[in-house]
Amino acid sequence: MSEKERMLAERLYLAQGEELKAMRQKGQQLIRLFNGTTEEEKPYRTQLLMDIFGDVAEGIYIEPTLRVDYGQNITIGKNFYANFDCVMIDVAPIKIGDNVMFGPRVCLYTAGHPIDPTVRNSGLEFGTSITIGNNVWIGGSAVVNPGVIIGDNVVIGSGSVVTKDIPSNTIAVGNPCRVIRDITQEDKEFWEGKQAAYWTEIANEQNTIIKEEVSK
Repeated sequence: MSEKERMLAERLYLAQGEELKAMRQKGQQLIRLFNGTTEEEKPYRTQLLMDIFGDVAEGIYIEPTLRVDYGQNITIGKNFYANFDCVMIDVAPIKIGDNVMFGPRVCLYTAGHPIDPTVRNSGLEFGTSITIGNNVWIGGSAVVNPGVIIGDNVVIGSGSVVTKDIPSNTIAVGNPCRVIRDITQEDKEFWEGKQAAYWTEIANEQNTIIKEEVSK
């Protein structure tokens, strides 16, 4: 079994082998190109993200800067958005669902190191995968630790440190991150009402503009 295979199998491995070093080097080269792009280069940015990540669906948008270890161990669903300074340490697989949003400085860490200092100093390390479901919003400066599974329709508060799984349809905050309440039908009705009011206001404003133009 190669060190890459050991790494992806979430077993102890040595990261300094030639295969893994070459993979990291390729990922870092692409990241440097991405982080050097400008607002006028959005199609090029998107193409670079397609090259950086293992699998990417349509609608991805990430604000530079971005940091990864490899990139190829990350899969991302439709309509993903990440604000500035996102970090994804992908020594184990990271799976992100559809319609996921990250605030600035969100960090996903799959890497782990032995607690025993003698073993740790030998260079052996390991990783544990992270899975994020659909329709998840993670607030700024949140940290998701190795092995965490976040369900669908979850909101993670800013600054949270997520050390354990978070069930679907919940709001979770804090260090360590804990569920504070479910997302309810009342939440859905409240925000859909706000959305309807927004579109009514926009329509009224447009009608007013049209009437003013006609009356000139």
